Amino acid sequence: MSAALAIYKLFDLIMLLMLLKIFLSWLPNINWSAQPFKFLYEFTEIFFGIFRKILPPIGYIDFSPIIAFIVVRMIQIALYKLLVSIGL
Repeated sequence: MSAALAIYKLFDLIMLLMLLKIFLSWLPNINWSAQPFKFLYEFTEIFFGIFRKILPPIGYIDFSPIIAFIVVRMIQIALYKLLVSIGL
C-alpha cells in the first residue's frame, strides 16, 4: 500500500468516527464520560470544536460537523493528489 493511499484511508477513518459521533449524539442515554464514548467525543471535538468557534450553533442546530466534513474531505483530496504527484 502506498503512503498516499494509507493517508487517504486514515482520513476515511477520521470521517467515519465523526459520522459515528453525530449518530450517537442523537441517543439521549449516551454517557460521554465513559469509554469508548469519551475517546470518540474528545477525538471528534478536535475537528468540530474548531468550526464551532467560527460558527456557533444556531438554536438547536450545530453546523460545525457539516463544515468539518467539507474541510476534512478537501484536505484529504488535496493531500492525496500532492502525495501521488510526488510519487509516494
